Amino acid sequence: MKLGRVGAAILVAVVALAIAGCGDDAPSGGGTELTWFIFNEPSGAPQKIAERCSEQSGGRYTIKFELLPNEADQQREQLVRRLGAEDDTMDLLGMDVVWTGEFANAGWLAPVPPDVAKTVSDKVFASVLETARFKDRLYTVPIWSNTQLLWYRKDRVPNPPKTWDEMLDQAEKLGPNKGRFQIQANRYEGLVVLANQLIESAGTSFLSGPTTVKLDKEPTLEALRIIGRLSQSRVAPTNLTTSDEDSARLGFEGPAPPGESTTSFMINYPFVFPSAKTNRPKNVFPNIGVAKYPQVDADKPSAPPIGGINIGVSKFSKHPKEAFEAAQCLVKPENQLEVATLGGLPPVRSDLYDQPEIEKIYPGFADVIRESIEDAAPRPSISPAYQDLSLAIQRALHPTTKIDPAKAEQAYDELREKVEQAVKREGLL
Repeated sequence: MKLGRVGAAILVAVVALAIAGCGDDAPSGGGTELTWFIFNEPSGAPQKIAERCSEQSGGRYTIKFELLPNEADQQREQLVRRLGAEDDTMDLLGMDVVWTGEFANAGWLAPVPPDVAKTVSDKVFASVLETARFKDRLYTVPIWSNTQLLWYRKDRVPNPPKTWDEMLDQAEKLGPNKGRFQIQANRYEGLVVLANQLIESAGTSFLSGPTTVKLDKEPTLEALRIIGRLSQSRVAPTNLTTSDEDSARLGFEGPAPPGESTTSFMINYPFVFPSAKTNRPKNVFPNIGVAKYPQVDADKPSAPPIGGINIGVSKFSKHPKEAFEAAQCLVKPENQLEVATLGGLPPVRSDLYDQPEIEKIYPGFADVIRESIEDAAPRPSISPAYQDLSLAIQRALHPTTKIDPAKAEQAYDELREKVEQAVKREGLL
């Protein structure tokens, strides 16, 4: 059957409308819909700034959320499964700072375009940018950072210790009823953080390259000696081998009044400050002191940990241009300050620590956070096999109570052997 000119024109129009209606997941407003896979940050800050950026895009894109589990291991597992299947519904990825090398090496991330990289790197801490690179190329966009501090009781400790040994000396002098300390020594990533910072502060590193083990013997032995002394001390927390960030927070806060906390020292992230203000406003919060992460050697600087979240753009996204545009917006200075205000999460730009808002968020210790991030030593995520490496470190060191501070050679040999095995493995799961 032949169509007349009018009928043919109508058919062409209908087909054109049908094709237009089958666009790449475009929202009804005509712009591109971007999906941001990220954990449900309790403050709601990511949603707030995403809404702001969507409005400021002038209809070019809107950001919706696919919320990941709260636990980092479960977040990674979901992302790995989807990216491994080349899921093209993923646009923006909220990534732990230690995932960059693994994801980039697997071909799952779109490299940050040079013009975007220049913008999002402006005034960002060098330590933070190191977590966003793989093989000297930027693969993720840092949005917020984090670091650990030494928290102590000013009413019991007149002068904060500079080194781990000084801290233990002061703690043991106070005794178990007042001098306990809190760290993270369970068999999980927190133990890797502890080991990495001690080893870096002692003057060496786990790796000198993606598949090359460093672990110079003498400084590593010194770091292991401190782990052993912490674990064998009479003022160690009773739950040392299962301790994490939250158990440390609870130990520092202690029981509700009239009970008294037995802890005077804690290594932890800034979230503990507002927690103490809420939970122990009278007997703990007024006595909180803050200092920089302890040194291993008084003649060598400390190496605080660095955490936080970077934004990756999936290699399989249908909308990489819009995704990178959104990433640039999300990390604007005003949005980093919004995240810090709502969630207490430290900005990645050094210049923002001069803003008055920061002093309100971190009263009296904003400069300590800035200095800690400046001097931070990232974990050895340059290895594409970081997950294997992390598990190897945990297996070698846990429980830390097995480390004899006077004879750390056996612990050193086991640690080096397991790290060597880990970096030579292939595969990402």
